[in-house]
Amino acid sequence: MPRMLDVSDEVRSEIGDDEADRLLGGDRAPDSYECTSCRTPGDTHVEPTSTVLFVGDETAVLAFAHARCIPSQVVPVSEEQLAGAVRSISQAGPDAPELAVPTPNAPFAPTSPAPGPGVPAEAVPQAPAPGQAAILGITCGLVLHGKVGHASLVVEPTGPVGRPGSTSGEDEFLDLLQDAGFQPVTDLDETPEQLPGWSVLVAMGKLHAILQPAAAGGSTGWWQAHQPLQVTDAWRMAASQLSEVTMYAVPAGMVGRQPREDLLRLALERAVALGQVVAASLPLAGT
Repeated sequence: MPRMLDVSDEVRSEIGDDEADRLLGGDRAPDSYECTSCRTPGDTHVEPTSTVLFVGDETAVLAFAHARCIPSQVVPVSEEQLAGAVRSISQAGPDAPELAVPTPNAPFAPTSPAPGPGVPAEAVPQAPAPGQAAILGITCGLVLHGKVGHASLVVEPTGPVGRPGSTSGEDEFLDLLQDAGFQPVTDLDETPEQLPGWSVLVAMGKLHAILQPAAAGGSTGWWQAHQPLQVTDAWRMAASQLSEVTMYAVPAGMVGRQPREDLLRLALERAVALGQVVAASLPLAGT
């Protein structure tokens, strides 16, 4: 039975045509594997599978993932991460590399993460230099919808975000997201609709990326953490129980860094009153 395996052009260029052909022919591909993204079993015979090549300074590790989780790609990682993968492979067999998966090609420059002082996790932005693109700050927290706590992300850029090619300096961040399907928020207690094709990638208890639909099918990175963000058990459990994460987006300077979840909610409520919040529920990719 043929294997449903995808080897992207960038993976092929790294491993060579011969090795890629052997994978596609079944000589080097496993029948079953543990998805390196969501950590659940996969089968190359019955479901589309991506090859993911983790490349360090001197070594590389090939892993496998459900195509619905991430596309086939090359992921640069540190040698320390690769060493952990090799240790895992020796313990669990060649189908279970112990690596988290970031995603490349985010259209906005991602932030460098650091832990927030009170909320579960926060990617702390730095103000952009003149002429540079705005950076997206990400804050994770639980936001109550009625009496139910929803795992949430608040996305706020460090400066105006314009459409590609625009030189006006006008902030079109919320307009761009509404074009993508995000809806204005009028009541924080209401859960927004799910947005098809978008998802939040959480692997091994850490936030890695926000994914958007790719033009050629599948998903690609919209935002990616420089280093995976650790989230609290409560945030992860809420996300897992509902299988989704609520993403709120606000213009630059609207919410800011808030040290506690109650203060984060108050800041969001003020932004909602000003009509400056859009949101969507994004399915959870990973655990």
